Amino acid sequence: MERVDSATIARLLRPFATLNQEQLNMSSAYLDLLLKWNARTNLTSVRDPKEMVTRHFGESFFAASRLLGDTTETVVDLGSGAGFPGLPMAILAPDVQITLLESNAKKAAFLNEVAHALRLSNLKTVRQRGEEYAGRADLVVMRAVEAFAKSAEVAAGLVRSGGRLALMIGSGQVDHAKNLLEDVSWDPAIPIPASHSRVILAGTTPIRVDPG
Repeated sequence: MERVDSATIARLLRPFATLNQEQLNMSSAYLDLLLKWNARTNLTSVRDPKEMVTRHFGESFFAASRLLGDTTETVVDLGSGAGFPGLPMAILAPDVQITLLESNAKKAAFLNEVAHALRLSNLKTVRQRGEEYAGRADLVVMRAVEAFAKSAEVAAGLVRSGGRLALMIGSGQVDHAKNLLEDVSWDPAIPIPASHSRVILAGTTPIRVDPG
C-alpha cells in the first residue's frame, strides 16, 4: 500500500486544520502504525489511507481546533478506539492533558504504542470502561461509540462541574442527544467539513453544588 507522506497529509487536512511540520510528521507516523495494526486488528473499517486522513484525522483535528479553549486543561476521550479524536488532540495541543478511555485490550495496546512512538507526554491510555473511571475532565469527547444513549450519559458524568461535553455524531442524532441530556446547555451543532451529515454537538454542563 502506497505510503501517504506529510505533504499529502497537509493537503488532505486543509479543509479541517493547519498543522506545523512536526505535527504533520507525527500524524504520518501515527497513520503508518494505524495501517500496520489495522491489517491484523480491526481498529477501523476504513481501509484507504487517504480516507483515514480525511475521515478520522481531519475530523479529529477540526474538533480539536473548535473545542480546545484557553481554559481547557484536561480532556477525556470516552471509547477512544483507534485514538480519535483524543490522539490528534494531543498532537495539536501539547499543553492539554488527554486521557484515552478504552476498555478493549488490543485497542489500548495500540494506543500505548502510538503514544510511545510519538513521545506524547501529555497523553495516557486507561484500559477501563467509562462507568468505572473515577476522574473528571474539563472537556469530555465521544465519537462513534456503541450504545449511544448509555454512552452519552456516561460521558456527561465524566465532565467536571460546569465543564464541557462534546459529541461527534450524525445530524440525525442531535435531537436524541438533547432529549437525553436536557440539563446540558447546548451550543448550535457545528457541521464537520467534507461531511454530509456529521456534526459536533457541544454544550456546558450545569455547575454542581455539593450538599452541606
